[in-house]
Amino acid sequence: MKNRLMLLLAVLALVACSKDDDPAPPTPDTSFYFPPLQGTAWETTAPSELGWNETAMGPLRDYLAQTNTRAFMILVNGRIVMEEYFNGHTPTSTWEWNSAGKTLVSATTGLAIQENLVDFDTPASAYLGEGWTNMPLDKETLITPGHLLTMTSGIDDTKQLVVKQNLTYVADAGARWAYGNVFQKLMDVVAESSGQEFETYFNEKLKSRIGMDGYWDFGAIFTIYHSSARSMARFGLLALNQGKWEGTEILNKTFFAQSTSTSQDINLSYGYLWWLNGKATFMLPGDQTVYPGPLVPNAPAEMVAAMGALDQRLYLIPSRKLVIVRMGGASDPNNPNFAVSGFDNELWGMINAVID
Repeated sequence: MKNRLMLLLAVLALVACSKDDDPAPPTPDTSFYFPPLQGTAWETTAPSELGWNETAMGPLRDYLAQTNTRAFMILVNGRIVMEEYFNGHTPTSTWEWNSAGKTLVSATTGLAIQENLVDFDTPASAYLGEGWTNMPLDKETLITPGHLLTMTSGIDDTKQLVVKQNLTYVADAGARWAYGNVFQKLMDVVAESSGQEFETYFNEKLKSRIGMDGYWDFGAIFTIYHSSARSMARFGLLALNQGKWEGTEILNKTFFAQSTSTSQDINLSYGYLWWLNGKATFMLPGDQTVYPGPLVPNAPAEMVAAMGALDQRLYLIPSRKLVIVRMGGASDPNNPNFAVSGFDNELWGMINAVID
């Protein structure tokens, strides 16, 4: 009996030792990280630490390669979990944001509002002068920076070249949501109110303070920002943290909260130049139809997104501290509408297989 008891104790001791010798599963760092303003250092987190399905990462990479992607990043708590480049693109390569860059204009306008240079509800003509549109003066004076931020200026959206002869009346400001390039007049509002070129103000107040690279291309029709994917991710981190960068408030959180909330009661899925998922209805560029359901069904309902032509994407998922960047060329020629292309839903199906 004594021998049996000693044998049992020995076995239990071996089992205990075996358990003690097994390496503990890694614990992800849940503190929030901001990359340094200078240099290329950027902390990473392994997918295995997050319990992600690494088997599903292969099909995701294949899909990205097949859809003319140039850069793709996933960040959790500010750390890079996945960073992929295709077609000769690298971490330092620049690419166009297209209309995803509208969110940069939104944030820069917010900075000017914060500095009391611009008022949300003052007529835009106070900054641009009377006669900046081809509308009757009584209709022009209805338009405020707030209307330009929410795409409710009432200006004809079928003429994308932002010159006076194209800025004609369709509806009173605030009465109609229509996606168009007239938002670019916000850049003139900021320039006039600050006494600087828009890009100078943007560089000083935003770009340099979060370590972004890139430049604005002021074209005849479109004004487009170009940068690396990592710079888009930096802006995503700022937005995810509602205007704070490593404890420093760049832009007050009230403005960011308003920017990423429904901004008017016509298109529920639109903020201040940001797209919002999970709303009861949505509208699309060039269309006055109100569609039922969320913008991207496969994406989390809380998703906030910067969206540009050729599927330039910046997705934010606040509860999961996720920032996702995609830069590239056209991906869905059968459904080219950049606001809610088939690409978004397919891509989120692939992402969900990895992270859920």
